[in-house]
Amino acid sequence: MIRALGRIGWYRDHQVGSHVALRHQDISGKKLIIPVHPGQPLKPKVLQQILREAGLTPEDLRDLL
Repeated sequence: MIRALGRIGWYRDHQVGSHVALRHQDISGKKLIIPVHPGQPLKPKVLQQILREAGLTPEDLRDLL
């Protein structure tokens, strides 16, 4: 997920525990928080929220992967 978002301008700002904060190179003040728990997939509602905050559709994400 983080790598896919990186392809469209999001970069890792910092990490606190198991959560990674991403910022967009062109959109000032915009930040995404991505939970990273090795071996566990993102829950559907969490994935939907991340996509909504990033302004993406599930189809956009499929294209990035």
